[in-house]
Amino acid sequence: MQQKVTAQIGATQISIETGKIARLADGAVVVSCGDTMVMASAVSATIIKEGQDYFPLMVDYREKAAAAGKFPGGYFKREGRPTEKETLTSRMIDRPLRPLFPHGYFYDTQVISLLLSADGENDPDILALNGASAALCVSDIPFAGPIGAVRVGRVAGQFVANPTHAERERSDLDLIYVGTENDVIMIEGAGKEVSEADRARKSNRCATRRSEGVDPGKTSRSRQVRHGAGVRLRAEESVS
Repeated sequence: MQQKVTAQIGATQISIETGKIARLADGAVVVSCGDTMVMASAVSATIIKEGQDYFPLMVDYREKAAAAGKFPGGYFKREGRPTEKETLTSRMIDRPLRPLFPHGYFYDTQVISLLLSADGENDPDILALNGASAALCVSDIPFAGPIGAVRVGRVAGQFVANPTHAERERSDLDLIYVGTENDVIMIEGAGKEVSEADRARKSNRCATRRSEGVDPGKTSRSRQVRHGAGVRLRAEESVS
């Protein structure tokens, strides 16, 4: 069954759609902002490998040339190794997700994000992070989410949520804020000689915008939860 939700984050509108593509994954969503679209999927094994004593989580983010309507040319006709942008985005997605899995969960798990379309205005990294959380939440993988992520910049003294590439060039502050409805999980950013008071105000604004994209109080879902050696038990969840 296809479902789609939309949220207004500042001046931008972000939509999350599921049930249309990657239906064989445990959970998959397509996150859109403008003409930028990112597909995020989550898959986890049902059997723990013998002797497994750590959580084998792999988070990967990829940008294909086809997303910009191009294809690799010249001597190399194929996509190359992950770029620095792809590697840093993968790490940015991994950091807030990893601590939200239950202790002792040792099933092989993969969270993959793929850029489907790029409009050259909206950065897909925030979409990929929110998409990864959504994919886990619609799956049967135990995950203490959802989480919300927002980038806030300051252009001409005014705070801007999820600024475009052009706005980020004029911004003197770039802060990424990730958390649940009530708790902060990760803060990452940089600024050009920004005062502590401005940084604090920006953190408060980030918390407000992040809460707009996370509303667990209205989320009620039925999910399959892994238990024991790959056995799935039906559990009704109502997050209040």
